[in-house]
Amino acid sequence: MARPIRARIDTAAFRHNYLFAKARAPQSRAWCVLKANAYGHGLARCAEAVRDVADGFALLDLADASWLREAGFLQPILLLEGCFDGSELHIAAKLNLSIVVHAAPQLDALEAAVLAQPLDVFLKVNTGMNRLGFVPLDMPLALARLRACGNVRSVTLMTHFACADGEGESIAPQWACFSEAIEGARLPFSASNSAALLRFPQTHGAWVRPGIMLYGASPMPALQSAADIGVQPVMTLTSELIAVQTLEPGQHVGYGATFTADRMMRIGVVACGYADGYPRHAPTSTPILVNGTRTRILGRVSMDMLACDLSALPDAAIGSRVTLWGEGLSADEVATAAGTISYELFCALAARVPVVTTTGGKNG
Repeated sequence: MARPIRARIDTAAFRHNYLFAKARAPQSRAWCVLKANAYGHGLARCAEAVRDVADGFALLDLADASWLREAGFLQPILLLEGCFDGSELHIAAKLNLSIVVHAAPQLDALEAAVLAQPLDVFLKVNTGMNRLGFVPLDMPLALARLRACGNVRSVTLMTHFACADGEGESIAPQWACFSEAIEGARLPFSASNSAALLRFPQTHGAWVRPGIMLYGASPMPALQSAADIGVQPVMTLTSELIAVQTLEPGQHVGYGATFTADRMMRIGVVACGYADGYPRHAPTSTPILVNGTRTRILGRVSMDMLACDLSALPDAAIGSRVTLWGEGLSADEVATAAGTISYELFCALAARVPVVTTTGGKNG
């Protein structure tokens, strides 16, 4: 019998979430963001789920873009970090990709290249995130060079918000900076990540870029849950109890003896650990479901196992189903308890965990 842990990916939920994102920005086109192997959910399965409805796909790796083209996807494909050298520009042109230009060397390479066809370019403006992009003072010259470049078919302006998930009008300084920088350019723009798409319709522009909301998590869990937003969990990580122990008062469980029983209690041992992608730093009381009932983990997460509290679950036994996150237990809640974010949970799913694809079913 195989080890019982598995991840279920619900492609119907992914499709629902993408269409939901589009409906929230009805005047815009929506990039389906598939970077990082679709946030750990699988590039191919997520792309196929929206093949007939996606406006375009956004990702990082040229190999992923090539796979999409070979698989027959005809929509626009945007390389979010652009090309890293001249040879990639040639491939991008052959594949008819759109590219981000965010730094002077990329602009130099684009001007020097001899390409099979011109490219659609997204010129990134650094409005305060201070990762990628031309500062507003340098943006006009970069734009003029792109407009004069024969390798450029069209230009769209873009930026990225650092605090769209914060309290109040948290994007105000960046939005003001971007608005001033692009004033007079008369070009389409793309600014909205998931949080801005949901909260700040003035930022929608020609293209929105939903990411984490496509995977059923909230981009602003401190303000609004995924369920309240209306998105559905796509990944559900499940396992089973593989042992049950009884602790006497004063006894410990796990490495470092970080949990001590203050009464007699039953505990379960779950076939899931940090080698499967569960966060090692998740503390005692991180939520978990056993047979659909909420309880908590206990002690330190091991490489292949973790312990949970069965004190209020007298019927739980070896073989009882455990949900680590997903259907019935929001990944956001687990991530918050562990001091991280749902993005990290999804992306950390280990290759050794079997993945089952479903289209709305809860079994598998």
